[in-house]
Amino acid sequence: MKLRKVVGCAAGAFGLAWVVRAAWGLPSAIGASISAIQPYAASAGNYRDRQFHNTEPSTQLAPGSAPSLFYSLVTRRKAGRPRGIIPLQPPQEPQAAADLAVTWYGHASALVEVDGYRVLTDPVWSERVSPSALIGPTRLHPVPAPLTALPPVDAILISHDHYDHLDRETVRELVRLQDAPFLVPIGIGAHLRHWGVPEDRIVELDWGGSVSLSRLGRARESGDLMITCAEARHFSGRGLVRNTTLWASWSIAGPTKRVYFGGDTGYTKAFAQAGAALGPFDLTLLPIGAYDERWPDVHMNPEEAVHAHADLNVGDAGYGVLVPIHWATFNLAFHGWSEPVRRMVAAAEAAGTSIRVPMPGQRVLPDGLPPRVSWWEDVG
Repeated sequence: MKLRKVVGCAAGAFGLAWVVRAAWGLPSAIGASISAIQPYAASAGNYRDRQFHNTEPSTQLAPGSAPSLFYSLVTRRKAGRPRGIIPLQPPQEPQAAADLAVTWYGHASALVEVDGYRVLTDPVWSERVSPSALIGPTRLHPVPAPLTALPPVDAILISHDHYDHLDRETVRELVRLQDAPFLVPIGIGAHLRHWGVPEDRIVELDWGGSVSLSRLGRARESGDLMITCAEARHFSGRGLVRNTTLWASWSIAGPTKRVYFGGDTGYTKAFAQAGAALGPFDLTLLPIGAYDERWPDVHMNPEEAVHAHADLNVGDAGYGVLVPIHWATFNLAFHGWSEPVRRMVAAAEAAGTSIRVPMPGQRVLPDGLPPRVSWWEDVG
């Protein structure tokens, strides 16, 4: 009886310790309070009733799909895990940035080179995308290189505040290691301030807002770089309350090259509008993973990504190069690990769209020849 009591006490202590560790740091990781965000959000064009809204009617989860979602959670939660080891390529960053190149670090984290500038997108270097150290999706492959190995960057773009796109620990390290400004949609600046980012390194923009890097004191001899906050179709939220901060895609336009970073978005007519106003784009980084018929409004499938590339290039599917993002790194849906890239490749071939599919860490130059090896086929 005494042994049972001792064992029970030990188990209880272990359980309590696990709960404490799982909850440790949650308030800070979640970010700023609604009251801290609201003064900045109130002036935005699509902010009303204390929330941001998509231009097109959108739902985060299709009505009546909750039972099937629960069933998928029970039966298919491991469907997105690869059978083999995902290969990495150690990043090779030249001393000077190219006119056009991209290094994909996994998911939506990429280092984009445009006309001699370097722009870092949605940097997430943590092992887990969650406010908790013990609960939430973990990496399917290691980060190809540490943050200390990054070359100096000129700007850091954030698409929205979900944990797989905005990571507290990565932000704090970038504040320490880099001096680049953070360009973010309205409201996300409150999270950055909460984590100690200096005010002079935060630029918040509404859809349609632009800023030049020369205005931010980062001009280069190659010319100026204009970065524009573009409309996306998604949602936001790091706690129980949704849509208190804005979500966005980004246009990066230099003197000779243009890049579109989709971030995380459902298919939207805003792609065609961005193409007409800001394009065409020599390179598009578009999400192809974590789709499901139960949330079609907020995540694109691979065929829609190819269609979006054509929209961004004023209906010309053959202009520019499409590089897929938002796949391979975290298991966030119920499709197979390689299904997104297989479907995208088929859709791109049918549409006549030029693609590059880098492995994590690989730097690709869109003007170069596409790799002939489908590296994902060996992973399964």
